[in-house]
Amino acid sequence: MEATTLQGVDFSQLDAVLDRRKGEKGSLIPILQETQEAYGYLPKAVLARIAAQLGIPFSQVYGVATFYSQFYLTRRGRNVIKVCDGTACHVGGAPRNMSTIEKDLGVQPGGTTEDYQFTYEVVYCLGACALGPVAVVNGNVKGRCSPERIHQLVDELRKK
Repeated sequence: MEATTLQGVDFSQLDAVLDRRKGEKGSLIPILQETQEAYGYLPKAVLARIAAQLGIPFSQVYGVATFYSQFYLTRRGRNVIKVCDGTACHVGGAPRNMSTIEKDLGVQPGGTTEDYQFTYEVVYCLGACALGPVAVVNGNVKGRCSPERIHQLVDELRKK
């Protein structure tokens, strides 16, 4: 496959994924996973190219990408902060932590800062209730978070 650029997307990374998976049955999800790892999310143009190369309808590719919560159709921040607001975390102070993040980053849950440095999400159970309130920062669980600790974590990430 020839690497091309369309709608501002360089398809060379996608083409490498498609070449590796060529002829594999049931490879749509692994292709989407590898592609998202390469791009950080799944742009619409990439989904269309996957559909065309696999010879399946765009609606099928889009349907899979939107069904699973692991896939993202919009660009995300370099740093992802998830705050648990499940019962134990909520009672332990998660709403104060959420307010701190919203104030520090200037975004609401599900939002990404304009500079794409942060994406902020609220989840409703991380399975770490004994450590609550909990946040996950770039995949690392941070337990017993206070607003002060949350503010400190944001500041540390800004300096990187």
